Amino acid sequence: DGADLAEKILPILDNFERALAIKQEGTEKFLSGFKMIYDNLVSILNEKGIHEIDAMGKPFDPSIMNAVLTEQNEEVNDNMILDVMQKGYMYHDKLIRPAMVKVNEREND
Repeated sequence: DGADLAEKILPILDNFERALAIKQEGTEKFLSGFKMIYDNLVSILNEKGIHEIDAMGKPFDPSIMNAVLTEQNEEVNDNMILDVMQKGYMYHDKLIRPAMVKVNEREND
């Protein structure tokens, strides 16, 4: 089913994202090809009901997120996501992989 497909494909998607994050002079055309493949892959997954968990800047939700790091930032509300270390994914309403996130943990006032 779609969840099994996603579990096998998500590590490949992660590797594409890592490759696209590398910016070196002369790699623009090479990376644009990777970006096209990546976009096609994401589109196919979305059509099958597999979508990324929107975590950045949202409140921490332990049902779909794993807090792997915390940081104190007094300019951001407590328990908000500061960074997504690894994207999480859902298959319709079923959790495939939780988002690995950094959560703001303000000191008690």
